[in-house]
Amino acid sequence: MTAVLPKSGAYLAPIAGYTDVGFRAVCAMCGADVTYTEMVSAKGLCYDSSRTADLLYTTGNERIKCVQLFGGEPDFIAKACASPLLDKFDIIDINMGCPVPKIVKNGEGSALLLDADRAAAVVKAARSVRDNVTIKMRLGWNDKSGAKDFALRMQDAGAIAVAVHGRTRDMYYSGNADWDAIAEIVCALDIPVIANGDVTDSASFDAILKHTGAYAAMIGRGALGNPDIFSSIKGVSPMGRAEALKRHISIMLNHHPSAKVCADIKKHIACYLKGVRGGKELKNIAFSASDIDTFMEIASRL
Repeated sequence: MTAVLPKSGAYLAPIAGYTDVGFRAVCAMCGADVTYTEMVSAKGLCYDSSRTADLLYTTGNERIKCVQLFGGEPDFIAKACASPLLDKFDIIDINMGCPVPKIVKNGEGSALLLDADRAAAVVKAARSVRDNVTIKMRLGWNDKSGAKDFALRMQDAGAIAVAVHGRTRDMYYSGNADWDAIAEIVCALDIPVIANGDVTDSASFDAILKHTGAYAAMIGRGALGNPDIFSSIKGVSPMGRAEALKRHISIMLNHHPSAKVCADIKKHIACYLKGVRGGKELKNIAFSASDIDTFMEIASRL
């Protein structure tokens, strides 16, 4: 199954609140080889949550589709993985890195880094239903020393690939990602390791692959408001921010009511406007607007 994951590929990381169907589609148009949904609750899938179903829309633009589940109870993970709603996804990824307190307090996300036995049980539960199971982890809670052993446990439990964000949970998104620690995990594992952390352009993409020896690299915050980061990496013509935002909005409208699109697109617009002359004024207009035409007008001014 690892053949489905492109070697040396540029992967769009799962980002809660941001990797919606529109953003994933635009990043794929710009060259992203693999795209991940936002975090999807395993329990939400089990209980048929409409909010959960909204996160699972995909488009034909996405080359390789990955859904990222979060949950800390093996039984719920197995039941969620059995959902036919996941049949369209090429990869089922288990989140073991989210640092947000409301996730961690439930024993999910980064909390699994503190309990390798339970984390391994979660992977085994997923593998009992699906063959295409991967995980995304951090280097530890507040100590990186156990990261390699934890990754090895996940490999032994049946993960077919491991994505490693080069920060601990306590670091959140501060400081620099530890590429040396990722390289140590790459050397220890027999399965593909996907490097994640501090990729902001084509040069840093090439650098992380060279430094870590990773199978591929994942881009998260560096892609927000800048899907053309993938165009740069792939050496293809850029889409441009204006066109990217217009397509992003249009694709969202194909799947969601306009009121939801208006509410959800504002945080994206704040990212698209970074570094744009007059961006503060346009951001203020966007955050007070409630109609699609205003957002399209803003896009035309990028």
